[in-house]
Amino acid sequence: MSIKVENIGFKPITTDVKAIKTQVKLEVPKDKTEQVKKLAGTDRIAKWFSQAGIYSITNAKQNQSIDYKISERLKLKERRKILNLESILSKAINFCLDDGQTDDIDPDWFFSFIKMAEEIYSPPMQELWGKIFAVESGKPGSFSLNTLQLLKQLTQKDALIFRRAVNFASRQRGDSSPKLLIGYYRKKSLWSFLSTNSGHQLNLAQFGLSYPDLLALMDLGLIHHSEIESGEIPLGDTTEWRVAGHTMTLSPRLKALTLVYFKFTTTGAELSKLVNSQKQDHYVLALKQRLSGVFNIKNESA
Repeated sequence: MSIKVENIGFKPITTDVKAIKTQVKLEVPKDKTEQVKKLAGTDRIAKWFSQAGIYSITNAKQNQSIDYKISERLKLKERRKILNLESILSKAINFCLDDGQTDDIDPDWFFSFIKMAEEIYSPPMQELWGKIFAVESGKPGSFSLNTLQLLKQLTQKDALIFRRAVNFASRQRGDSSPKLLIGYYRKKSLWSFLSTNSGHQLNLAQFGLSYPDLLALMDLGLIHHSEIESGEIPLGDTTEWRVAGHTMTLSPRLKALTLVYFKFTTTGAELSKLVNSQKQDHYVLALKQRLSGVFNIKNESA
């Protein structure tokens, strides 16, 4: 006797794991997915605040007395300050060079440095502050308190933009002030009105330093707010420049020529000492091409 099993409405059991996962995924309500995302965002926010000793109402520590919270938060804050200073000390020691320096650092400068440095939390900026102290200990007076105040305001993004600008920096022989050479200008004469001055200056954006970057550096007080012209360069004079890792000697072929550049401020010049700049071959080549129409360029070295 055979028994016939009829389909009475049950779905067949599948052993296809991929199909099961797909089915489960499709059955998750959309609002459930949004809730998971929101919880992840909530946890992220709570994690950041917890580093400052502040906890959400869902945390057990939220139920402690206000006096206890104040005490614990102060301990956490002071602990973080000590860790920051220890990290900066370690980096300063790694940078330190024995140059026989015997002059002492100004105590007022030192304790102002400590007060600012204890609130530097990111490792890249701690490295920068460690390098500053190493340089200052070897040559007191290298960095002013104004420079430290400005440096404390810099974000990592600001520091990256400034590093990029320093890579393009030029220095004329005998002048320690860095500049961003962008071209030249010829003072107007009777015949100059027949031509325009367009094309005499480079656009630094094509080399990775955009105009918004320049504006940011201006707002931070690291470069001056407008382009500057050098004094008129007399015929027969030569000037030697160190430009983005290259050396060039310029001699004007025409009268009434001036160089055009953005100049670093005193603070910017001080901080530029901390940057290990890299050669910018494309920029230097473009600058020489721009200047070669009116300057003799000699003794360039790569």
